[in-house]
Amino acid sequence: MPPAMRPSEQMKAINLEWLRQAAPHGHLYQHRWLGERFFHLPGDMIALQEILTTVRPRLVIHTGIAAGGGPIFLASILELCGGDGMVVAIDPALRPEGRKAITEHPLARRIEILEGSSIDPEIVAKVSTMAAERSPVVVVLDLIHTQAHVEKELERLGPLATPGSYVVVLDTVMEDLPAEMFAGKPYGKGNNPGTAVRAFLQRDDRFEVDYAFEDRVLLTLAPGGFLRRRADAAASDAAR
Repeated sequence: MPPAMRPSEQMKAINLEWLRQAAPHGHLYQHRWLGERFFHLPGDMIALQEILTTVRPRLVIHTGIAAGGGPIFLASILELCGGDGMVVAIDPALRPEGRKAITEHPLARRIEILEGSSIDPEIVAKVSTMAAERSPVVVVLDLIHTQAHVEKELERLGPLATPGSYVVVLDTVMEDLPAEMFAGKPYGKGNNPGTAVRAFLQRDDRFEVDYAFEDRVLLTLAPGGFLRRRADAAASDAAR
């Protein structure tokens, strides 16, 4: 089978226009997984499950809990994969809705909640200890969307992804959408996860963008945000 062609710029423009048109209808906030609300696009769900079923992580680090459906989605894929994989979900302002959804869910045994900032040294230390004991590790970043915060997450949590595994940075698409969509927000065009990824990759050669996922699912919140940790990254770690 010949390799898939990369989507044309026209196709990318169509997808971005679809997102722009869907935003006023709150499309992103209508989805549920196993009855729980969560804020992913179906294409990203397909990509995330493919990463988990390929890597078979024993730990998924997920920043941002919101209504709780994101960690539950990841835990459900881990359940289908078998083994003892678990999700550590990090949020500094856990909503009662999110806590209830997770703690009362049948998959709660696969999810550990850490309340605090994803860049706080104490939280990072706890997660680092877990990662050292539960390789392989996947990281999913979906908390605060400013460039400064996401860059710090990438610097502190990114290296916990094991060589050959992934860091998925959601909402990089903000850089490609009209600035007026983020009026009044602390993030937006020029200051978002997408700009954070680009800045991070300029100074850390242990990661590379894997375009295969976005090229297949097309409609994604994470263009350029599927970062594969190079298989030889362990050697780079030793040199740092």
